[in-house]
Order: sequence, then C-alpha cells, then structure tokens
Amino acid sequence: MPPRVQYHSINNDDNHETWTSIKNWLDHQNKGFVVYVALGSEVTPSRDQLIELANGLELSGCLSFELSDSDPIELSSGFEERVSGRGIVWRSWVPQFKILSHESVGGFLTHCGWSSIVEGLMFGHPLITLPFLVDQGLNSRVVVENQLGREIPRNEQDGSYTRNSVADSVKLVMLDQEGRKFRERAHEMSKVFSDTELHSRYINNAIEFLEDHRSVGRT
Repeated sequence: MPPRVQYHSINNDDNHETWTSIKNWLDHQNKGFVVYVALGSEVTPSRDQLIELANGLELSGCLSFELSDSDPIELSSGFEERVSGRGIVWRSWVPQFKILSHESVGGFLTHCGWSSIVEGLMFGHPLITLPFLVDQGLNSRVVVENQLGREIPRNEQDGSYTRNSVADSVKLVMLDQEGRKFRERAHEMSKVFSDTELHSRYINNAIEFLEDHRSVGRT
C-alpha cells in the first residue's frame, strides 16, 4: 500500500512566509503548465548533472519550479536570470504537498522516492523520472511500465544524461500528443491514490487475512 499521507498538511501553515511566496508565483502561472522538480535529499547530483538538468528544463519551454539544496553550486551562468518569470529555483525546504496540490502544476520531475511518487499521483500528475539509487530505479520502472510517466534516458556506459534528453522527456510528458496517455493515466490513478477509504479497506482486509491465517505457521 502507498505510505500514509497527512492530508491536513495542505491547510497547515497557509500563512507561512515560504508558502506565501511560492503560492504567489504559482498563482500567476497558467493552469497545469508548471513542472515541479525535486530530487530528494539522499543524493546530491554533481554540478554537471545539475547544469544539464537546468538547461534541459530551459530548453523544454515549460515553466518550472525547481528545488535545489546545493547552494554553493552555480547551475549555469545567468540561468536564474534567463528563466526569471517562467521558472524559479528555491534553495531551501518547501511544502511539497502544497505545491503539488496547486492547480498550476501539471507534472512532476522526481527522483522516484516512493512517497514522492504517491504524492504526485494523488493529484494526477504524470511523472518525469530521474532515479539515482537502486530502489529509485525499480520504482521508476513501475512508473514507466504502468504508463504513468517517462524516465529520462541515460548513457548506458556512464549513466549520464543530457539537456536534450531532459527537454525531450519533459515536453513529451507535459505537452506532446504522444504523452497524452501519461496524463490521462495519471489522472485515472489519482482516484485510487487519493481514496483514503479504499486504502483503509485494503489495510483492514490484510489484517483480517493475517489474523485468520496466523495459526497456519504453527502447524
């Protein structure tokens, strides 16, 4: 089952300065046209990887909200100035759940941590996946096999990716007709991932099954 998500967090700290600033930017963007980018905290991408990612987002033409904890790393010369108004880089903690719930967000570029996948699908966002660790790669495979998004292609020899592969993947999932299947499939899955009653029923059924069969291992 998906990890339990705290729905009340959507309404918590509505007046927090960080969220107020972010929401103000999101409120001025077109509905469903922002791709939210967050790569988790377990792995810090290299400078080259971040530069290719940032330039790929710029090439895609999509509006982007990018979370980067790498304060000392300059994404690329003049990047933040060039994308000012149609993109933003935030270098500290952000309320991810609130951002994903905003109507201007239409896609999620993620490292494929399971909680992030669940939160993205709860709001019907197709995924652009960029896994770094082993379990993230397996999670990404599940996403791709279920047509919930696309994994950014990498060089099979060294695992690198290019700005063009980033841009092509983002455009495919967010804009292209070919990516419509991902958008529709993610929308369908939001009904499952946001249904807390369904989750509770599955959990209760699992508990009942274990209770009914707990004596089997003793025989």
